[in-house]
Amino acid sequence: MVVSKRLLLALVTLVFSIPTFAISQLETSVDRNPAVEKEYLVLSISADDNIQTGELDTSPLLKDFIVGRTSVSRSTQIVNFDSKKQTRWQILLAPKHSGNLLIPSLSIDGVKSKPIELSVVASGSQPLQMKSLFIRTSLSTEEAYVGQLITYKVKLYLAVDLQRGVLSAPNLDGAQIKQLGEDIDTTELFNGRRYRVIERTYGIIADQPGELTIDGTGFAGDVLVQGSRRGGMFSFNESRPMEARAAKSILLINPIPKEYHGEWLVSDLVALHEDWPEETQEYQVGNPITRTISLIASNTDETSLPDMLIPVPQGLKTYPEKPVRKNFLRDKQMVSQLIQTLAIVPTKAGEYTLPAITVPWWNPHTKRQEQATLAARTITVIASDTPEVNLPQINTSSDTSQSAYWPWLSLIFASLWLATLMLWQKSRGQVKQLSANQLDSTLNPNIVHTARSKDNVQTTASAVLTTKQQNSLSTLETACKEENPGKVLTALQAHYSEQYSRSMSLADIGGLSLELNQGISQLQICAFSKQQTPLDYQMIIQAVKSSQVTKTQQRVSALVDLNPK
Repeated sequence: MVVSKRLLLALVTLVFSIPTFAISQLETSVDRNPAVEKEYLVLSISADDNIQTGELDTSPLLKDFIVGRTSVSRSTQIVNFDSKKQTRWQILLAPKHSGNLLIPSLSIDGVKSKPIELSVVASGSQPLQMKSLFIRTSLSTEEAYVGQLITYKVKLYLAVDLQRGVLSAPNLDGAQIKQLGEDIDTTELFNGRRYRVIERTYGIIADQPGELTIDGTGFAGDVLVQGSRRGGMFSFNESRPMEARAAKSILLINPIPKEYHGEWLVSDLVALHEDWPEETQEYQVGNPITRTISLIASNTDETSLPDMLIPVPQGLKTYPEKPVRKNFLRDKQMVSQLIQTLAIVPTKAGEYTLPAITVPWWNPHTKRQEQATLAARTITVIASDTPEVNLPQINTSSDTSQSAYWPWLSLIFASLWLATLMLWQKSRGQVKQLSANQLDSTLNPNIVHTARSKDNVQTTASAVLTTKQQNSLSTLETACKEENPGKVLTALQAHYSEQYSRSMSLADIGGLSLELNQGISQLQICAFSKQQTPLDYQMIIQAVKSSQVTKTQQRVSALVDLNPK
């Protein structure tokens, strides 16, 4: 009993001896002074207690500053049973104007910080080589036409180690924009200082004439900087938020010239190419001829390529496939391709001339209309070597015999021709299905497609879309097996763009599910960080397969995550 009372007394004494924490000081500091107008600096606020985030009121900062992203961290130190707690805020501030500004006093539970006098210089007065992070942009032209592909290049210069970041696409109205290719990660010496440079290229197509204003692309992320601790034998890096934004650009968009005739196509160079079975000099009635015509254009989006009109003379029947559109980068230029494959079946013997094919286009450099031409081609068709059929003798007059003979002969020949054509279509469909399964697993932009049967052309749109989705998912799984984060990010965008029938950014995909968002974040860190960390690629595949596609999915963000190799 005595022991119990003593134990209870010891516990009560221990409880009352634990110190109660309350904030006693609030310290503020900035990472630079002087600062630059409309460029972000970091305001650090430190409290000596564990404080809830919402207890700090930052509204007094809005008078002279643009308040950006805020990050909060908490820590606890125990030395000789003495516990010290700390809450730290890091707030991005951008001065609205130059001059001498005052960062006002902030307060928590009646404890106030000291105000900070800040000197702000005008924008552009600070040399670029003095900055640790900045963005430069360039346009392929300052004057373009409606429908013309404009190249917009963005370079992010980093003189500090990047922990994570998001490079947003530029904002603009009255135009389409999409990323071309993958990010390029290099180093560059700029004004005597070495920078890590992440380069991204966008393609912009204006929908209407007039002035097109491009709001500069922006960057927001965290970088690692040398810690401010002094007196220790070890040095620690600290994570610090940073933001930057490029300047605006203005383009003059010209309308379609009145003197232009034909379907509008503007490009640097347009050419027509034909694949033809040259080894055959003569063709038989009923035997199909495969003809593949490719329309190739430089610095043009594949959706801008017009459908080709391919006329054929009487005596020939055509069975065209659905046109295939694709684009690829070659020598840092966008090349678009339209492939039209068709089967030509002669129905009569004779000599036929396939007319020339012309595609009009506008040259923005010479500012005149030009034509891409495919020359006419003459072919010789001979009668089929099908054996003749002995017809029954009819004992009538010669005129009556001839009038009864020809209907029967035409019916027999037509039946033979239809039977031959059906057998050809059946065998050709089997061979084409096998070759299509092999070709769909490759990513070669110069694939030459052979003719498919008329029944394959009439497949439903949903079946075609399902096949494309399966192919894009197979490409994604292959990239995961290679454990290449850059390829996986590109394959993710291609897969979901097929599902939603529109361009999907990584930020859009990350908004579909928490698992996808976490997977994309891990891929970005793996792609950016110089220290490679293990990544569960199977988890990414499972997240993709479990995500549900809805037609009412809202666009979650205009930001595009960085994914350099």
